[in-house]
Amino acid sequence: MLIDVTTFLIFMGVPSAVTAFCFWAIQRNINKRDASRDETDNARRKNEILLIKCVGASLALGEATGMALKSGTCNGEMSKALEYARQVKHEQKDFLTEQGINNLF
Repeated sequence: MLIDVTTFLIFMGVPSAVTAFCFWAIQRNINKRDASRDETDNARRKNEILLIKCVGASLALGEATGMALKSGTCNGEMSKALEYARQVKHEQKDFLTEQGINNLF
């Protein structure tokens, strides 16, 4: 049985092309998963930052409340701490709402 050069190249090229396509598909799947994981990691990181800010705002508000009770007067510290706590609360609420919507769709 005689096989010419063209037929031989076709027989050698088809398995190579199929293998290359399979590796391309696998690499594409891995890249999509990595992008998704990076997005999730960034969201977790931002959530941790917001939680730390919330704890700080709660401590500032508690400290300002304690100082106001001790001195008997409500000064600017209480107003600043309350405004800071509100700001952080809304920032965290907006972030969690955004994450909820992103996960729905």
